Amino acid sequence: MLSWACPLLFLVLLPAQSAATSLTADNRTEDLQEVILAAILPLTNTNYAWAWPRVAPAIYQALQQVNSDPWLLPGLKLRLVHGSSESRDGFCSDSIAPLVAVDLKLSHDPWAFIGPGCDYSSSPVARFTTHWDVPMVTAGARAIGFNLYGAVTNTGPTHKKLGEFGVRIQEMFGWQRHATVIFSDNKDANDDRLCYFAVEGLYELLGKRNITVHDHAIQGDVNYKSMVQDIRDNGRVVYMCCSWDIFRTLMVQFWKEGVELEDYVFFFIDLFAEGLDGSAPIRPWFRGDQEDYAARNAFRSVKVLTYLQPQNPEYLQFVKTLKKDAKAMFNFTIRDSMYNLIAGGFYDGVILYAQALNETLNLQGPRPGLGRVQRPRGDEVTHRMWNRTIKGVMGPVEMDEFGDREMDFAVWDMTDVESGEFQVVCVYNSSIKQLILQNGLNFQWPKGSPPPDIPKCGFKNNNPACLTSTNAQLQTTEKLKLESELAAQLWRVSWDDVQMSNLDKVLKRACSRLTMSLKGSNYGSLMTMEGNFQIYTKTGYYKGNLAAIKYINKKRIELTRKVLFELKHMRDVQNEQLTRFIGACIDPPNMCIITEYCPRGSLQDLMESDSITLDWMFRYSLINDIVKGMAFLHNSVIISHGNLKSSNCVVDSRFVLKITDYGLQSLRTRNCPEDTHAYYARKLWTAPELVRIDCPPNCGTQKGDVYSFGVILQEVALLRGVFYLDSHSLSPKEIVQAVIHGGTPPLRPSLCFHSHSEELGVLMQRCWSEEPSERPDFNTIKILLRKQHRGYGSNILDNLLSRMEQYANNLEELVEERTQAYHEEKRKAEALLYQILPHSVAEQLKRGETVQAEAFDSVTIYFSDIVGFTTLSAEITPLQVVTLLNDLYTCFDAIIDNFDVYKVETIGDAYMVVSGLPARNGKLHGREVARMSLALLEAVKSFQIRHRPNQHLRLRIGIHSGPVCAGVVGLKMPRYCLFGDTVNTASRMESTGEALKIHVSEATRQVLQEFSCFQLQLRGEIEVKGKGRMRTYWLLGENATN
Repeated sequence: MLSWACPLLFLVLLPAQSAATSLTADNRTEDLQEVILAAILPLTNTNYAWAWPRVAPAIYQALQQVNSDPWLLPGLKLRLVHGSSESRDGFCSDSIAPLVAVDLKLSHDPWAFIGPGCDYSSSPVARFTTHWDVPMVTAGARAIGFNLYGAVTNTGPTHKKLGEFGVRIQEMFGWQRHATVIFSDNKDANDDRLCYFAVEGLYELLGKRNITVHDHAIQGDVNYKSMVQDIRDNGRVVYMCCSWDIFRTLMVQFWKEGVELEDYVFFFIDLFAEGLDGSAPIRPWFRGDQEDYAARNAFRSVKVLTYLQPQNPEYLQFVKTLKKDAKAMFNFTIRDSMYNLIAGGFYDGVILYAQALNETLNLQGPRPGLGRVQRPRGDEVTHRMWNRTIKGVMGPVEMDEFGDREMDFAVWDMTDVESGEFQVVCVYNSSIKQLILQNGLNFQWPKGSPPPDIPKCGFKNNNPACLTSTNAQLQTTEKLKLESELAAQLWRVSWDDVQMSNLDKVLKRACSRLTMSLKGSNYGSLMTMEGNFQIYTKTGYYKGNLAAIKYINKKRIELTRKVLFELKHMRDVQNEQLTRFIGACIDPPNMCIITEYCPRGSLQDLMESDSITLDWMFRYSLINDIVKGMAFLHNSVIISHGNLKSSNCVVDSRFVLKITDYGLQSLRTRNCPEDTHAYYARKLWTAPELVRIDCPPNCGTQKGDVYSFGVILQEVALLRGVFYLDSHSLSPKEIVQAVIHGGTPPLRPSLCFHSHSEELGVLMQRCWSEEPSERPDFNTIKILLRKQHRGYGSNILDNLLSRMEQYANNLEELVEERTQAYHEEKRKAEALLYQILPHSVAEQLKRGETVQAEAFDSVTIYFSDIVGFTTLSAEITPLQVVTLLNDLYTCFDAIIDNFDVYKVETIGDAYMVVSGLPARNGKLHGREVARMSLALLEAVKSFQIRHRPNQHLRLRIGIHSGPVCAGVVGLKMPRYCLFGDTVNTASRMESTGEALKIHVSEATRQVLQEFSCFQLQLRGEIEVKGKGRMRTYWLLGENATN
């Protein structure tokens, strides 16, 4: 055996046990040559159809059948060894199974392997057996890929046959072009991807018939609306493999969305008919809830695919015997289900192997009666199992040329629309490869006929034959809708609905952003100056909500078609990183644009504020918001911003940054005279190729927006104002003129790598590259920033919440640790309490109840001490005395755990035990104490004293039976004490006894006589202090037969 595999393997050799012996008994001689079969199956997890308790009785039935047949394998006898394919948690393991196979091969060199069953654990074993040239016979391993292994023969149902069944269904209803396959694919310990492997056969065999197959895997949480849409877009003939609950919920969702289910057919794969198991009527949709009505109506388009349940007498008798043997061998109850097909497959597999082996050996020539038989080649035996038919318990065992068994299937349909009952309406006969309708039954179709696999106009109504008229109708409808929207002017706001805010109140509002005039910098905010303050924006109330108002510097606005489209686009474009466009007022002289108001001011205000600290988490959140907003804007109908700068980036109350002043380029004007400080300060964010044009477009360009973002990025990174230059002191005009001039290298803001990362500096340089084509787009910038700042959330609030959540999780972990520590200490305290007091008494004390004294009519009390202990104690040290008593009483405590007794106390060398309390045990107390006494006396004879190994202790024991009273005495260090004459008498029995003998009173003798198994010897009458003369006995032992 492989030493490194030992901790993982658990092998069971069953035939050597009595149960196996009875199953393989026959009239042959004992010196028959053994043929070892090695089974590798799950040992305990009976959720598997091929679990050992489910199939082992079938395998042993087959062994008995083979071994009792004198014409089958004469001179040989099959014997079975078994290894578990389970991991420690009880599930099939693709790492354990091959190790078990190797161990069995080295230990027993089997002629063939039986199993495994699970697909993932079967694959490596199949690879090994093929390499070793050892046949592998299984009724599991249903995946289609096992035909790659030349040693595998499958006598159970396989998914390749399910695929052939699906092909026949498609042919029967004329579905030659398309099918949809949907399956659960959550590989966990107990799943083994059963549905994935089930539909694999459908997918491959339908594909070979040039049928287009659309597949959809269900993983994690199910989005039913998305699944419904996927099916509507990609299928009408749908094969589904998942749980019944998921399938029912999906069908209810179809019905709720008003989908015309009569245009669909759903074949639900429930091979073992687990959802169809129950008393009639069979209604798999029924749950007894409020969705039953919807489910029943939706299930009219559902057919269920299962294996066909055999009804032949041999199978019925086989199942009956299987149940009886499983109960006898494993105390496991097998119920009627299609799981028993797997057990039948293993039975047939053993019979098939035995016949193939017998035929192969016969070809080697005559076999001597008791001579050794040379093992034939494994591939010869394997190929004799293929492409043949034998009689099996489930009917004929028809094996194809690839070693797979032909399997019959059934189709269930709703035969009664009113009751919703399902019945088998069609059977697939694998022998003749045909679907056969059951007597008097037929498929039920809501429209009277099966739906086409591809709709006439395609799944998305995009068939060119249907598009001409449809497109014309759609174009007309869309045009009318567009014209209606343009004419409705939903963006229009009446000035009467706007209430302007009072300037004094605005200045006092904590949320308003006021910036001191330029704060000593050369350039700052570009808003109109009013005294020493600048107001971030004008505000007003529209329909009760505070809004930002920006006046349009025009005398009148002509609503051309271009302007109308711009206003419509502003209403249509909605994103969290863009300020919401509320509307526009075009009533002279109050022409303005009304947008969402962000009370925390602009990004420029935040950077210039002394009251807010911008750490890198905060800065990154703001930068990320700009990137997301611009990426959305560039992908929208607005295309570009054209005036991106830090003052056009505003922050709302949740510290989410939003882009403003975008779109509506026909209404925007530049109101700063040329050749002024404000004019050139506004140009600091403008890209070189645009600033060089005399009349650049108001909408700008996307690459120009990227340049502007690079300048903002430097602002946020250094917090030293826009276009900061480390070694120059230039005015905005000088900077703009230098940018226009270009040069090598062109003038750009300064980098400061001790203030930001090198990667961020490289990104800035790429953004303000002189060549526009070299600047990255915002989607690329988003990816680069995500790589540079892993661990940060999308915005400042998310980051703060993340930190709070992490702190809360840490607190939860700490509480959990403390709680576990508390429970551990509580457990230790309770364990100690249970050692001091009886369990029932301790529970009363824990509940705060007063423990009442209790009288017991009959108990047996044991006393013992060590003869000569006082002398021995005088000769050794006190520490040695403690060690001696600890060793002795540890030995005693371990022994009394095997009996129904309670240890009362130990005082010095005295040991007191009682049986019959606190839990009454009838008259068994005498027997328990007697047996315990004999065990203690036997143990003390072999007990060694550490420091005096040649000296033996002499134990003196006394036993007496009678009534006592028991209760807890004291509050501090409470003790459970016994009171009554019985206690005194038992003590006298011990003190008047002899060394290495058990002294028994007359009362105890009477109790023991009822068991008729103890050997007692009359001692005679003795004088007992306080009791007078008493007749006593010696307990010598117990009869061996008892």
